[in-house]
Amino acid sequence: MMDQNDRQNSTAFIALGSNLDNPLKQIKTACQEIAALPKTSLIQHSSLYKSAPIAPQEQPDYINAVAKIDTGLTPVELLNALLAIEQRHGRVRDFRNAPRTLDLDILLYGALQLNSNDLTIPHPRMIQRAFVLYPLMEIAPDCYIPGHGKINQLIAACSDQVITRLEK
Repeated sequence: MMDQNDRQNSTAFIALGSNLDNPLKQIKTACQEIAALPKTSLIQHSSLYKSAPIAPQEQPDYINAVAKIDTGLTPVELLNALLAIEQRHGRVRDFRNAPRTLDLDILLYGALQLNSNDLTIPHPRMIQRAFVLYPLMEIAPDCYIPGHGKINQLIAACSDQVITRLEK
């Protein structure tokens, strides 16, 4: 019988976004904090991308990236750790799609498909968002999104969304 200490690590992808309080710094600092999580290694992160807000439009543009990690944390432990990072960055949830200092979302966790009250994996709206798919494709060009398909096929549906690659 396998105990929790024998549990194998999983590859996970985390979306990072910010449009308040120096977004470039927020994303770079969050990558360092993700790398410092217990039982977790930051494998790679995408370039930074700039995108317009989805809604409401009357807010600053976003800076986005995707990080690839290797983690021994369970999906719920990872979610809680990411929420704690958001909180340290002053994240406030005033309303849906509100401007934010930092937004961290679990996009994928291995091949896991999970739908609970607290967490859905794959992230339910990731396939509709160029600011997620382009950075993800940059670091995982052969990525398969469980229940949806290959990233290079899914990205075509977002080709009308404007994003700008800024820096690595």
